[in-house]
Amino acid sequence: MPQPRDYDAELKALQEKQRALKARRLRQFGELVVATGADTLTPDMLAGALLAIADERDMVVREGWRAKGEAFFRERSRATPRRAPGKRKSSATPDSGTQPLGGAAGAD
Repeated sequence: MPQPRDYDAELKALQEKQRALKARRLRQFGELVVATGADTLTPDMLAGALLAIADERDMVVREGWRAKGEAFFRERSRATPRRAPGKRKSSATPDSGTQPLGGAAGAD
C-alpha cells in the first residue's frame, strides 16, 4: 500500500526554496549595484533614478537601456573571470570606500 504524501513537509521544502531564491536575488541585486558603481549614489538619488526608469514609457529609450545593460554583462563576463564567493584580489582592502545605503558613514 502506498504511503500518503506528506504535504506539510513538501510545503516546508517549497517555502525554504522560496526563501533561498529571494536571498539569492537580493544578493545578486547588491552585487549589480556595486558592479555598476551605483553604490556611490545617495539612496535618494538611486531611488529617484529607479522611479524614473519605471515611469519611462518610450520603448525606444527602454530598448536602448536594455542593449546597454546587455553589453555591460557581456563585457564583464569576458573581462573578469568568476571567482568563488568570498574571494578577493590581494590588492583589495577590506573597506573599499563604499558606504552603506543609509548614507554617509557615522550619520544617523
